[in-house]
Amino acid sequence: MSKITDLRSDTVTLPSDGMREAMMRAKVGDDVYGEDPTVIELQRRVAELLGKEAGLFVPSGTMANQVSLRAHTEPGDEVILDAGGHSFNYESGATAALCGVQVRPITTETGVFTAAQLDEAVRPPAYYMPQSGLVIIENTNNYGGGTVWSVEQTLQVARRAHHHGLPVHLDGARLFNAQAATGVSVKEFAAPVDSASICLSKGLGAPVGSVVVGDRQFITKVHRFRKMFGGGMRQVGFLAAAGLYAIEHNVTRLVDDHKNAKRLAEGLAKLDGIELDINRVKTNMVFFKITRSGFDSHALLERMRKLGVLANPTGPMGIRLVTHLNVDKHDIDTAVSSIAEALNR
Repeated sequence: MSKITDLRSDTVTLPSDGMREAMMRAKVGDDVYGEDPTVIELQRRVAELLGKEAGLFVPSGTMANQVSLRAHTEPGDEVILDAGGHSFNYESGATAALCGVQVRPITTETGVFTAAQLDEAVRPPAYYMPQSGLVIIENTNNYGGGTVWSVEQTLQVARRAHHHGLPVHLDGARLFNAQAATGVSVKEFAAPVDSASICLSKGLGAPVGSVVVGDRQFITKVHRFRKMFGGGMRQVGFLAAAGLYAIEHNVTRLVDDHKNAKRLAEGLAKLDGIELDINRVKTNMVFFKITRSGFDSHALLERMRKLGVLANPTGPMGIRLVTHLNVDKHDIDTAVSSIAEALNR
């Protein structure tokens, strides 16, 4: 077996030589004291890009969501979001364990819910019911297949949330993918919401980190909860430097990941034993279902692994593949050939 084509996630990328050089040369200080100049610049830069007053660098996308959630809510509140939402399904129950809130999921096909669905999910002001405290939008939506929330969809939901007195948090882990797919700036996507987060270690290719943005009062609260949740970091400017490099060099190239995802989907759609809707491939994610008798996702993934292709299951018959900066067109074509071989062995 030659090169491994790792399509499990866009988090598996490795820092480029240029990013490593930027990290090595970064000026650092104690960020817990607010003295790391590179962290300060990263926070300023991301807040500016998203059109918010201030930002805070945190270790992970999960922490970005959870400190935001905690700052917006009180224990006993209820958070409204898509049923496939990341903070509901993939953050180890932190909404309950760390924030003391429960989730009110809205079932959708693509991860995008409507203002009308939000109205139905908001609790009435009865003392014996949990009270709605926050609305979360995930753009792009992972579970929905890399779906993009349009600005208009975001605006409609945000307006209804604010009508009900609820803040809106944008889980923008892959928000730059939404920008690459539509040509709409991340600032426009973030304009209707009260807070947002972006992840530096997904499609942007940094090794670690996310940034939360909002108004200064909100970021002050988030800063306290970052410390409470164990996210205070010291001379961490070398990691912030990777994030700055990613923003400066790896945003415009996201369109290449999207083209490779479409190429991958078109190749896979031709294979017998796979069900795949090419029209659902909007960004860098490809989802398919196995239809060949005698196969499930575990069996096919094991065969793919032996042929040098890694991916993740999405259930007993589903598989997700994600393109990123460490795979090119040749890798995509090789992956399609390997998956075809795995299906026919």
